[in-house]
Amino acid sequence: MSKIFQQYEMGPYTLKNRFVMAPMTRSRAQYDGTPGELAATYYGQRAGVGLVVTEGTQPSDDGQGYMATPGIYTEQHVAGWKKVAEAVHAQGSKLFIQLMHVGRLSHPDNTPHHRQSVAPSAIGSYADMFTPTGMQKAPVPRAMTREDIVQTIADFRRAARCAVDAGADGVEIHGANAYLVQQFFAQSSNQRNDEYGGTIENRARFAVDVAAAIADEIGPQRTAIRLSPGTTLWGINEGEEGPALYRHLITELNKLKLSYVHIMHQGDEALLADIRAIWKQTLILNRPGKPREQIGTDIKAGTADLEAYGQMVLANPDFIERIVKNASMNPADRNTMFGGGAVGYTDYLTLAEVAAS
Repeated sequence: MSKIFQQYEMGPYTLKNRFVMAPMTRSRAQYDGTPGELAATYYGQRAGVGLVVTEGTQPSDDGQGYMATPGIYTEQHVAGWKKVAEAVHAQGSKLFIQLMHVGRLSHPDNTPHHRQSVAPSAIGSYADMFTPTGMQKAPVPRAMTREDIVQTIADFRRAARCAVDAGADGVEIHGANAYLVQQFFAQSSNQRNDEYGGTIENRARFAVDVAAAIADEIGPQRTAIRLSPGTTLWGINEGEEGPALYRHLITELNKLKLSYVHIMHQGDEALLADIRAIWKQTLILNRPGKPREQIGTDIKAGTADLEAYGQMVLANPDFIERIVKNASMNPADRNTMFGGGAVGYTDYLTLAEVAAS
């Protein structure tokens, strides 16, 4: 496990260790998308890890799907994220803001403009969405026009600039978990017949175009992407061509020399090995449900450069200290994961606080 505690050079950044806080939606932003008053405390508490990746943050009104998720495209958003960046940097950690456009996984009641969602094709996910009036099905989206695609890429680009203006060290494109970028990958959600649909090269094009635009705006060493090859969330089915699509995608993204690729691993070890061989920059690996005793094993085996953890970091602001001391971990409270205030957000006790109580 010792290697995971060592410093790591990631482009221009020196990470104090090889632990990463995985992005996790918390739904505690203000109504206008500005990070909530407790956001800086929340992220600062968990900045014992070398790299903090924030919750999914929409790059535009169209990008929002859930209630109370933050944005990064207005002056107010930038001001709010500045406080978060300062809190994380004060602990010697680095901060990447995750840019998340949900595509069809949205409901008009949850967005500022209350318009129909957009997606590669007019195919619904029929996901259950929590809205101000209770649970509702996500409606069928509107198929994106060529102009919509151009505008969405521009929105990502502007959001990345806003993130850097807020003091973030970079941005992570959310290309995983069945959101907009991954909706382009899967024929179950993408039945376009233009340059963004059909062949694997075309279905990968949107992700590459977004990454290229952001890299051009803020630099490739500040630009990263998260992927979840093989996920079947919310009607996504990448089919037998899925592994070939990801091999092509990683090859094209590698040409951009991005900061890192963050893989949410779904179990295809052969594909993971291929990604590792193709990708020449930093690889972050997140294995959901990975047991504590296996922490550090992917780095030791050379499978990954950094390891990302979610709920263990969420519930344990002193996550690193607990690992070093082999102390027990607080369990994550799923009842307080989304929405609310300090409870289940900034009130998880550290070892020091337990000892003092």
